[in-house]
Amino acid sequence: MRKLVFYVCFGATFFSLTTVFAQQDAQFSYYMMNKLYYNPGFAGTEGLTKITLIHRQQWAGYDGTFDNGGAPTTQVFSVTTPIYKFKSGFGVHVVNDNLGPLNNLEVQASYAYHLGIKNSKLSFGIRVGAYSQSIDKGVYRAIDSDDPVILDASESQVRPDMAIGVYFRSEKYWAGLSFNHVLKSEFDFGVDMVRNPLENHAYFMAGYVHTVNFDLVLEPSFMVQTDFNEYSFILGGLAYYKEQMWGGVTFRQSEDINVLLGYNFLKDKSLSFGYSFGYVIKDQEAKKPTTHEVLLSYQLPVTPGASKRVVRTPRFRH
Repeated sequence: MRKLVFYVCFGATFFSLTTVFAQQDAQFSYYMMNKLYYNPGFAGTEGLTKITLIHRQQWAGYDGTFDNGGAPTTQVFSVTTPIYKFKSGFGVHVVNDNLGPLNNLEVQASYAYHLGIKNSKLSFGIRVGAYSQSIDKGVYRAIDSDDPVILDASESQVRPDMAIGVYFRSEKYWAGLSFNHVLKSEFDFGVDMVRNPLENHAYFMAGYVHTVNFDLVLEPSFMVQTDFNEYSFILGGLAYYKEQMWGGVTFRQSEDINVLLGYNFLKDKSLSFGYSFGYVIKDQEAKKPTTHEVLLSYQLPVTPGASKRVVRTPRFRH
């Protein structure tokens, strides 16, 4: 009975959190440089192999009510590469999203078919993988402190996951639409009365590349996300100087403002480092005001004999 009460309470808490934020998925300030995570149609569209690692520390310094749990932290590792022979691309990403007592771990593989349209590219993608949820019940504060069901125990389940997406890019524009968690896999942790499904999520993102002069390029962009009950949006803009460094700002609806800075290293600018500092603008009393995000990416050298010469820039590949 106690186990049933615990899971019912957990389910209600989990549902309320996802309703308020209209998001089960992890969120990133560097959404424009993390497109594979949102859209499988992006796989391979840059025309080169790129490895990306992002670490996000949200509400840095936050502690749980009973000194347990702590601030949300997220890591994502992704690899994307073209498959020229089949006019397609492949990508894989791993996400670890820790939300105190709840930890989400996903391993996903994406495949995209590329359709050339004059100087543009239209890509159709599909993603399949595994999504794991784990609960550390020892982090919760039980009414009965001697309850063996609550303390020193944890539960974990793994479910299949799937996403589809379409992505378009040209030298001046890019846009993508994707639908994640189309299987709506459920996590019940062995209790028939509890259902915590992965809700369907839709993402639409778009950006425009404007060349001011030979040295300066501006790229405004936005992303709208919804779980079909509520929606939120992010507005952003980056400025690139001599394709060597960048800076910009993003604004997340009713949440935070972020300042983004980055630099491209090595002679061919293949190694990139980025940092984002976020400041919460709403409900600070329930959070800590600052968020930090670090990005590291590396573009592998172009394979000799590739069907088309690759031009490196931090914005697009053609």
